[in-house]
Amino acid sequence: MSRKVASGSEVGGQKVGPLDGVDMRILSELRDDGRISMAVLAERVNISRAGVYTRVQSLISTGVISGFSARVDPEKVGLGICALVFVTVHPQAWEPFRDKITDMPDIESCRITTGEHDAMLVVRASEVGEIHNFVIGVVAALAEVKSVETVLVLDEVFERPFLLPIDLPSRETQGKQLGLTRYTRAREGRGS
Repeated sequence: MSRKVASGSEVGGQKVGPLDGVDMRILSELRDDGRISMAVLAERVNISRAGVYTRVQSLISTGVISGFSARVDPEKVGLGICALVFVTVHPQAWEPFRDKITDMPDIESCRITTGEHDAMLVVRASEVGEIHNFVIGVVAALAEVKSVETVLVLDEVFERPFLLPIDLPSRETQGKQLGLTRYTRAREGRGS
C-alpha cells in the first residue's frame, strides 16, 4: 500500500502517522456523509468493515477527525446576515483578546491574519443593526482592540467543510514563482 500523504505532525500529544490513499478516501466519504454506516463506508473504500472501523477510530484518536456535526443553513435558522470583522489588536494584548473572543457566542469563527489587520471574525445576525451593535458595542469596546473594519457579505457562494490534499490539483510551475515574479536560479559556477 503506497503512502501518498505524510503528515507527521503532533495532535493532542499523539504523533499522527502518514495518511495513505485509503485514509483520504475515508475522510472524503465522511465529509460527504458523516452519518454513513461503517458497512457502506467499507464498501465504498474497498476494505473490510473491521478495517474501516479501525482506521476511523485511529483518525479520531489522533485528532485528524476532530468531531462530527450537522451542517446548518444560517439563513434558514434566522441568521441571514453575515459579516467579516477585521480586527487590529494592540501589541502585547493577544492572550486576553483571544480569551475574550473565544467566550463570545456571537462569533462563528476567528482567523489570525497577516497584512493590515490581525484577525478576521465571522459574525452572523438576523439584522444589520445587530451586527453593528455587536461590533461597536462589544468588539471595538475591548481594551485590547485598536481598530475594527466590518465588511457585510452579500452572497455566500459556497463553503467546503474541509479540504484534503487529494482535492488539490497538481500545478506544475516553470521556475520558482514568488508572487507575480519568477525566480530563476543563477548558472552553476556563477558567484553569489
